[in-house]
Amino acid sequence: MKEKLKRIIQLYDEMIRLPHKTEIARELRDEDDLFLLLLYSDMLGLPNPVFYYTLELYPYIIEKFHGWHLRMGMEHSPLDGIRCC
Repeated sequence: MKEKLKRIIQLYDEMIRLPHKTEIARELRDEDDLFLLLLYSDMLGLPNPVFYYTLELYPYIIEKFHGWHLRMGMEHSPLDGIRCC
């Protein structure tokens, strides 16, 4: 009985999300882009008060950097220290 109820709730959740799937993906991508802008803002010349605390995130985020700068309209990497193209 419990598994059947769980499956019904999952089906209902999928039915609600289906029409909004692209909107949700776009919003998540926009949030990710904003986070990357904040993360690399000091390297782009914008003051970042938490630069010291975000340094440890760079190794994890560097793989996403190429897609980010292309979506932002930059043909090549704007940062001298990061060569992704």
